[in-house]
Amino acid sequence: MQQFMDQDFLLSTDTAKWLYHEVAEQLPIIDYHCHINPQEIAEDRKFDNISQVWLGGDHYKWRYMRTNGTSEEIVTGDTDDREKFRAFAAVMPRLIGNPMYHWSHLELQRVFGIHEPLTSDNADAIYDRCNEVLKDYSARQLMKKFDVKAICTTDDPMDDLRWHAQIAADESFDIRVLPAFRPDKAVNIEKPEFADYIRKLSAVVGYELNGAEDVIRALGERIEYFAGHGCLCADHGLDYCMYAEPDVSAANEAFAQAMRGIRPEKALADAYKTLVTIACAKQYAEKNWVMQIHFGCLRNNNKPKYAVLGADTGFDAVNAQSGVENLAPLLNAFAQNNGLPKTIVYSLNPCDNTAVVSIIGCFQGDGISGKIQQGSGWWFNDNRPGMRAQMTDLAANGVLGCFVGMLTDSRSFLSYPRHEYFRRVLCELLGEWVESGQYPNDKAQLTKLVEDLCFNNTNQYFGFGV
Repeated sequence: MQQFMDQDFLLSTDTAKWLYHEVAEQLPIIDYHCHINPQEIAEDRKFDNISQVWLGGDHYKWRYMRTNGTSEEIVTGDTDDREKFRAFAAVMPRLIGNPMYHWSHLELQRVFGIHEPLTSDNADAIYDRCNEVLKDYSARQLMKKFDVKAICTTDDPMDDLRWHAQIAADESFDIRVLPAFRPDKAVNIEKPEFADYIRKLSAVVGYELNGAEDVIRALGERIEYFAGHGCLCADHGLDYCMYAEPDVSAANEAFAQAMRGIRPEKALADAYKTLVTIACAKQYAEKNWVMQIHFGCLRNNNKPKYAVLGADTGFDAVNAQSGVENLAPLLNAFAQNNGLPKTIVYSLNPCDNTAVVSIIGCFQGDGISGKIQQGSGWWFNDNRPGMRAQMTDLAANGVLGCFVGMLTDSRSFLSYPRHEYFRRVLCELLGEWVESGQYPNDKAQLTKLVEDLCFNNTNQYFGFGV
């Protein structure tokens, strides 16, 4: 019987073991989409205890703690950090089959040298051992430990990017920390905070925004500003993938209603969102940026909790009506506007995998390897079955060898073992295909595949130059 999460964790064949240990394990990391706070890198934050770096802001863990019966005061309140750790330790033995169980134990193993399973019985001892180890680590040191070469944070168009500038000016730190342009609050006009956000954006750009074309102008100016700080990509988070025929008058009517505090009907909202998104895509293409599109999420479902805790606190779910059928006309509108950038598409609904792969296949070309990508298993699909399904569908209907691979989508400096988890799943899958005779046991070709899928494709596609 294989030991718990030993060196061959998830590697069920000799080929998989060879691919992981001889190739994937040695490769550095590029984390092209995360929610790390750049201020913590700029100031090289030290953490007082593991709860600060492990549980702070991690709504994935918060969901499971609530499900296990943990009170909200412990989950997100001012309870002592040791008590929070105990509460998370209590749910851990119940997370069988959940990637959080594996991620957490990989983090305990790789950073803290702790190989026993975390339970309520040993929670205090492990808490103390972790805190002792953390005395020797800062935010930057954790990144270096995992051989991170570059990351992209997630940044609002209004951000002054001063922390990124401070990091870039520090010659003692050689990891690239780049901003990513996230214009959701200026695009998602149906959200109740839209009007307030537009007024704030107006103050940043220095003129009043009176319609969709003014918003496009303002975002264009902020794109230029981000480009001046080394930005290589943008990210659009959509509840559903929308498309409406570009119509300035309809977009402006939606804008006028939203600014009066009226939620525009869907047709008008889609007209605005489509118009602004097409304009943004053209500017990204001109900058040679990568555009990421995330859709298929039902957000903030628990309204009483949202009123108290706000967004991104663990009350989101998969949207069965993801709008995947609108992806084709949206990409086509980009192309017709001579503004189809390199694009990565993620749907939170795993039922969309084949649709996404088949649609993006219609828009490849321009001499760019995998110009339009299907993103890795995202959020609720960021697990072994979800990753295998995504890569299997991509392989069956596209070109897996062009895939840009994994990201953490995390707020924690301990999350880099998620790349290890992905690499093990990848090597397991490739090993199965080789040992069942579906692909030749050609070490040179297999080595190149793994190197490309774990590092090279990402580096080349985004242009990190590391």
